[in-house]
Parts: sequence; structure tokens; C-alpha cells
Amino acid sequence: MPELPEVQTIANELNAAGMPGHRIRTVSVTWPRSIANISPRVFSHQLSGCTIRAVRRRAKYIIFDLDQRDKTLLIHLRMSGRLRLCDGATVRDRHEHVCIVFSDGSELRLHDTRKFARLYLCKSADIVTAHLGPEPLDPAFTLAEFRTMLAQRSRMLKPLLLDQRFIAGLGNIYVDEALWEAGLHPCRRADTLTQKEGKQLFSAIPRVLIRGLRNMGTSLGTGEANFFSVAGRRGGNSANLRVFRKTGLPCPRCGVSIKRIVVGQRSTHICPACQR
Repeated sequence: MPELPEVQTIANELNAAGMPGHRIRTVSVTWPRSIANISPRVFSHQLSGCTIRAVRRRAKYIIFDLDQRDKTLLIHLRMSGRLRLCDGATVRDRHEHVCIVFSDGSELRLHDTRKFARLYLCKSADIVTAHLGPEPLDPAFTLAEFRTMLAQRSRMLKPLLLDQRFIAGLGNIYVDEALWEAGLHPCRRADTLTQKEGKQLFSAIPRVLIRGLRNMGTSLGTGEANFFSVAGRRGGNSANLRVFRKTGLPCPRCGVSIKRIVVGQRSTHICPACQR
């Protein structure tokens, strides 16, 4: 599943491609359940004629602000969704379930082999995102706020950091990386962290996210669920991962072999020496 760096990379690429200002001519939907909150017919009808004003990200959602103030388009790519920007002459793939056609003939297509991605057309993005936690890269998100949040939770760190209601945008890759950076075990209870440990985790989270952003996301292996940019490019951050899917390799900090465990039914990677 694309996480904050991957989703932000997609938003950046759409902006760089000049997506703001594009007017939507027609919309076609071949997998009805790709549309989350209204019928595909209503979705297509209401989007047609709208112009995209801006493209941004909130958590793992790509948000398209439209010129009609009571309409906002949100896309959550989930497990295997990708966005592809191409011209109308490009042959459509059988896994491209939603196609937005613009007045200049270009098309934005949702490619989704597992059919889990969802699109929302709402009056406001807040209808979908109001329950989400703070953005970890937001300058307004402070260490004091984070410490308070941790002190109020007794959950294990790994499932807590994966909870989008606690903090937005983190997934399995960057949680494992942040916990290693902070030297914290994923099964540690949040409310047992010392002031120093809370500060270490608060610093580690943006550090691993910024690293992922600079490398334009993380792609692993060759599977269909892998991350690909709008241009079909793989993310380059896999070479910078310290522990995620590094089972058996030496820890970059102490040399002890990285171990894979399961925490909260999620595959988790740790250094047993650095993260006791």
C-alpha cells in the first residue's frame, strides 16, 4: 500500500504535469465498487464539466480540489492502485477501472489489479478525512503534542503508529524504519516511553519519511501491488531501508542479524539488539 512518501510523490507528479486547470470532459467506470460513496452513474455525471483547481495530499488520500466548491474528489489507492496519466490513444489495460478524460484529450486512469482502491466525490474532503490524526510532517505538529498523545495510549507502538486516527500517512514500511531509527521495540507500550524515547521517535518519523520523499517512494520486488509513479517509474528508496524486509542481513548500526516477527498480525522487522 502506498504510504505518505509514495502518495505525496504522486501528488507532486500530477502537479508537475500541469493537472491543475484541466477540465474534465467525461468519466467512465468499469468496476462499480471503485466508487465508494455514490453510484458510478452519479459520480460520472457530477464530475463531468468540473475543472481541477489543485492537487494535494492528506494522509494516504490524493485530493483534487475542483472549481465547484461543493465538490471534492479523493482517491485512496489502498493495496494495488496506481494512477496513470496518458493520451487517449493509449490502449486501455483490463485493470484500468476508472478513466477520467480531460478536454485536451489526456486521460487519468486508475489501474488496480486487486480492485481495492476507492474514489470519493464529496462536498468537502473533511467528510472523508475528519477522523484522521495529525500530519507527521506538519510544522504545527509539536513534540509536546506527540508526547501527550503517547502518554494517553496503552497500545503497542507498532499497531498504534499504523492507526491513521493516531497519526496520518504511516504504513508498515515507514513504521518499521522509524522504530529502528528510534531504537524502540514495536511491542513496547506507548505510555511507557520516557521523555527521551518520545523525542527519539518524534524525530525518527519525519526523518524516514523525508528520506522516502527524496527518493520518490519505495518500490519492493516485482509484484503487481508494487508502487509505481504516475509516469510508471519505480520508487528509489529501497536501497535506503535499514530493516524493512532485511531479514537475516546485518543491522547497519550494530551488525546483529535483522529478525522478522509478527506484531498485530503484521510482518515486522527489527534488530533484536538495538530494539530490546
